[in-house]
Amino acid sequence: MLTKTTSRFLSILIASVLLFSFTKPVYQANFSGTWALNTGKSELGQFGARGVATKIVVDQKADGVTTNKTTAGFNGGADLVTAEALTNDGKEVESTVFNGNGKRKAALKWAADGNTFTITYSISFGQGELTGSENWSMSADGKQMTVTNTGNFGGNEFVTKAVYDKQ
Repeated sequence: MLTKTTSRFLSILIASVLLFSFTKPVYQANFSGTWALNTGKSELGQFGARGVATKIVVDQKADGVTTNKTTAGFNGGADLVTAEALTNDGKEVESTVFNGNGKRKAALKWAADGNTFTITYSISFGQGELTGSENWSMSADGKQMTVTNTGNFGGNEFVTKAVYDKQ
């Protein structure tokens, strides 16, 4: 037989377990800050630094992640800055890219451990559609961030691994 105190304790314990099983994961990694591309540690493929952001400003909050990515302009033109606000609930958002010439649809999903997240995306523009995913991870000391981008454009697959240093 359980005593009244033991029975009450077990009820509270079970209620607590149920409550915490439905809560969102705890995000252990904090990606907020300004990040500069480290070309020496990156694997940028055939397009070099032209294919990745040279600077990323991240603002991470409880409900999502906002990024401002600066990419070198085409043919020596002005840098391109792309802003994107992604939510932690996995809903797809749409943003404008390529100086208004393209649309990017993207969704963010955190890994169960709260230390990495993946952004799946599709970009539609005049020449076709680019699809892929970005896997964002943080070094243990929080001083380097890696974005591994796996994409496909017209049946041609590519992978870049961009390493960023916190500024």
